[in-house]
Amino acid sequence: MVQRVPAGGVPAGVEVVGTAQREAWAAKVLPPVERLEAGLWSVPVPIPHNPLRYTLCYLVPGDDGVVVVDPGWDTEETWCALVAGLTAAGAGFDDVVGIVATHVHPDHHGLSGRLAERSGAWIAMHTAEAATLPQRWGSGSAEDRRQVMAGWLCGCGASEDEVGELTGPRSGGPDGVMAEPDVLLDDGDALPLAGRTLRALWTPGHTPGHICLLEADAGVLLTGDHVLPRITPNIGLTPSSDAPALATFLDSLERVAVTDEEHGGLTALPAHEYRFRGLAARSRALQAHHAERCHELLAIVREAGEPTMWELAARLTWSRPWEEVGPMRIGALAETASHVRYLVDRGELECLGGVPGAITAPEPDHTLRVRLARRAAA
Repeated sequence: MVQRVPAGGVPAGVEVVGTAQREAWAAKVLPPVERLEAGLWSVPVPIPHNPLRYTLCYLVPGDDGVVVVDPGWDTEETWCALVAGLTAAGAGFDDVVGIVATHVHPDHHGLSGRLAERSGAWIAMHTAEAATLPQRWGSGSAEDRRQVMAGWLCGCGASEDEVGELTGPRSGGPDGVMAEPDVLLDDGDALPLAGRTLRALWTPGHTPGHICLLEADAGVLLTGDHVLPRITPNIGLTPSSDAPALATFLDSLERVAVTDEEHGGLTALPAHEYRFRGLAARSRALQAHHAERCHELLAIVREAGEPTMWELAARLTWSRPWEEVGPMRIGALAETASHVRYLVDRGELECLGGVPGAITAPEPDHTLRVRLARRAAA
């Protein structure tokens, strides 16, 4: 995530609704469990050893039970917070009839399998998201996935030490197999929850099958990681897709902006930070941010000549110095590649030694380098 506003600040056009959540975010503590509009509940569940600190899980009650949206990371601490949130909402495992993953990142989908096993609930996600589950790419073994990632990092210009640091064993992560869906959602589909009309809004970009959930009657949009009030989601390439992530993200932002305007202003229930209004303004501010990002990237290439993908990522502006980005350098590199892909598709850049597509090894004995396209250099 690259664009940040100081912890106490609020971006232009954003109206804070979750004041207790905002205060907790600024204080770097866990916010309270809260009852929201139309009987929904917000349940913060911790993300261990991560600057995001927690995911905002949502409980959606219906006539036949409760749907849990984004139950969180698979750790005992997170599980206990989820159970406490259910209890505060007056619900138990027998009341949970469904689980929805806005996307399959482990801070959202990690606990889905455990919760489904305990409750008997169905698991739902977008059709395109199911295709990106980690067991879908490579041979399925963790070692093979590390080798693929190591090859890609090396081909992008990372040093041997950097590759080793970024691909070594890390505690607390997923083991490479995540819960499979029972229900596949496509754009516009309603959740199978009696008494409510909560529809999937397909918003690819952060992941290929990312969805938001719209409940028009309640005037709310559960935005997952698609639109957050203060920081931007990582828009990078994924291990299983060479889709133009940035182009689809920009289109998805416009769709959310239009949806917000069509419904007279929705309350955004994001998966991180705090609830807010001003989705249209925030979405278009994110579009402008990525346009500025592309200008910055082009300026770096113009000055550097033919930087490697790694050199390019290291020179871009991040929320902290490159040396302090740590394991998130993989995400930063993937985001850099997505911007390169966007500019290559627009005819403004050329990529040498391979293509800035899916996370696979570049051509043998080549390092990915970037240069201005002839018309851009003129």
